[in-house]
This record gives sequence, C-alpha cells and structure tokens, in this order.
Amino acid sequence: MSFTTISVIGLGYIGLPTAAAFASRKKQVIGVDINARAVETINRGEIHIVEPELDNVVKAAVEGGYLRASTTPVTADAYLIAVPTPFKGEHEPDMVYVEAAAKSIAPVLKKGALVILESTSPVGATEQMAAWLAAARPDLTFPQQVGEKADINIAYCPERVLPGQVMVELIKNDRVIGGMTPVCSARASELYNIFLEGECVVTNSRTAEMCKLTENSFRDVNIAFANELSLICADQNINVWELIRLANRHPRVNILQPGPGVGGHCIAVDPWFIVAQNPQQARLIRTAREVNDHKPHWVVDQVKATVADCLTTSDKRASELKIACFGLAFKPNIDDLRESPAMEITHSVAQWHGGETLVVEPNIHQLPASLTGISKLVSMQEALAQADVLIMLVDHKEFKALDGRCITQRHIVDTKGVWR
Repeated sequence: MSFTTISVIGLGYIGLPTAAAFASRKKQVIGVDINARAVETINRGEIHIVEPELDNVVKAAVEGGYLRASTTPVTADAYLIAVPTPFKGEHEPDMVYVEAAAKSIAPVLKKGALVILESTSPVGATEQMAAWLAAARPDLTFPQQVGEKADINIAYCPERVLPGQVMVELIKNDRVIGGMTPVCSARASELYNIFLEGECVVTNSRTAEMCKLTENSFRDVNIAFANELSLICADQNINVWELIRLANRHPRVNILQPGPGVGGHCIAVDPWFIVAQNPQQARLIRTAREVNDHKPHWVVDQVKATVADCLTTSDKRASELKIACFGLAFKPNIDDLRESPAMEITHSVAQWHGGETLVVEPNIHQLPASLTGISKLVSMQEALAQADVLIMLVDHKEFKALDGRCITQRHIVDTKGVWR
C-alpha cells in the first residue's frame, strides 16, 4: 500500500520539520497539534519556531497545497507521533502525551494504516502504544495479536537531529527503524525513504527505543566529564579550556567543552528513562545526570562570589548593581528554552539579586513567563552599556562575534569560555 496521505501528530521542533520534509516530496501531509495558534500560523505558510531553512520549506509546501495543519486528526495512510515525553515525580517517564495522541488517532484509523512513534520513549513504549490502540479499536487487529497479518502496522523510529541543522540532518542522517514485526519495519522504511537520503537500519522496537536513549546517555556522560573537570579546574586555579585543548592533542582523547549544564528535551531527560527502568545497573548514567544537573547551582554560586567581589571594588550598593545574563536557549543559535540550564541560572539570579537582572537572548522576542517581572529583555548593546556583572551562558554567534574591546566589565562569569 502506497502512502498518499501522511499525518504528523505534534508540530513542534521535530514534528513540523518532518511534516515539511514529506510535503516537500509532494505528499499530502496533515499536521495535527492542540496548539490552535501554531495551527493558524502554519496554515498561513509561516512557522512558530526558529529553525534555519524550515520557514522556506513550510511556505512552499503550504502554498503548493501539500501541507495543512489541523487541531483534530483525520484519516491517513500513515501517522507519525512526535509529541513530548517529559518525566514526572522521581524522574519517571511520563507517557501522557503519547497516550493522548494514540487515543486521538484511534477513531480515524483504517485497515492498512501505519503508525510510527517518534517521541523519545522508555523501552516498551511502542508496545504500550499498540495496546492503547487495540483497546480503542477492537474491530482492527494489531501486531501484538496476529503478528505480520495485522490490519495496523506499528513501528518506532526516533529522530536523531541537531537543533539548528534539522532540515539537513533529517534528510541526511541514518534512521533506526524498530518495527513490531518485519512487515512493520519494511513499511516504515518505505515511508521514510520518501525523503531520506541516509540509510534505514532495521531492528525491533525495543532495541530502537534503547538505541535512542543510549545515544543521548552517551553524550550526557561525556558532557558530565567535561563539566566535572571545570569544577576541579576552578578549585585548582587552572584554565579548563586550555587544559582540554592540551589533553585533546592526545590522538585518542576527545574531551567535550564544559558549559553551564545540559539542556534540551533529549540529553537532559532521556538518561533518566534508563535509570528509572534500571535503577541498580545504571550507576554511571545516574551519576552523570547528577553532575550535569548540579552544574547550574555551581554557576549561581560563582555569580554570587563575583557580585560580592564587585561590591568590594565599587561604591554601589547591591541593589544598584546590574547583572546581565547572556543567553537563555539550551544551545547556541536556536530559540528552544526547554530544560535549559541558562534559564535555570537566570531565574535563580533574578530571584536572588536585589538589583536589576538584564537578559540578552537574540532568538526570542519576549521573556518566558517565569522571568517576566523579575528580569528585563534587552539588546546586547544595552547590556554591555549598563551591566556591572556579565554572565555568559550560551555561546550564540552574536556573542562570539563581539569585539572584545566592547567589554569593559572586569567582573565576568564565563561558562562557555567565549570571552576568556
């Protein structure tokens, strides 16, 4: 069965680029999202997120009649679920959005449809989604019931793209295809090959789920090593960036760069899914998460020490000092604030500091609700002209391009080594 109509559930940082990629190949794509404002924006041929090249692809797809958005699911040949999977309680995975998405498409499923879960999920999530669908549609058969003869095919296929390069990596990168049966995997591969230039690598759904968690946990552990080094070097009065540069001259050493912590909806979240399911075995993964989660608190302590030092060399009172935080996003050159350590640090500083807290974030137009009323969004030039203390949190291209002669402040906390 060919794929004439494709539906993408969840039009965020992964769902919308995926929908646009299919639509760019002249497939009829219906994107579904509960955010009515996002739906309206997309149907105008515009986008509600920051991602290079995405705006042009969406505009062309909408104008060509290949992409439209809706708040309610419709019948399609294939469904891709790309909704958030946060954690709850003691870092346990929360599948409420996946469950809601599955139950929303259940009434419009038809025999022969393919359902793919793309959301980063704990092991067994695809089987759980299949169970929810089967319970909602007893008139259809599913892979867990009749294997390859099922009316509905189900697979897991995680994204593995880098924000800021999604429209390139979505097409170029290999995809891991985890079908519940070989037939499910084959149909999922056929679907992605509509736009994919990379390879579809087939496995089962549980291995595919674990693969995604493993990729992000690997990166988290490596970042934790760099972040832990930065704490040790600060205690030993050693420049951590120089140390890493020297160590990386070893032919088999490649240490990452430290920062204010780890953010985003993947690396800061996914390792906890492994820990939640394997608490006794995942000791290194848990420790890495704790190291990276602790880093923002350490940065705030550095800010407090820097402010105290500033007060000893200034005739200003604490309430008169202005602190400027550079960057809120979880990584450079995007607008995504999810799980951002820069956000956490800025919020802590703004709540603690008696004076004014300035925020510089070139990728947003207004402050998030958590910072509204306790901080002020300003331009880079305003911050440099007014602030007594500078905090570098995200190495956006605008900050890296800044002429060092523009920085007259002596009191700086640079978590990215940009102004060192």
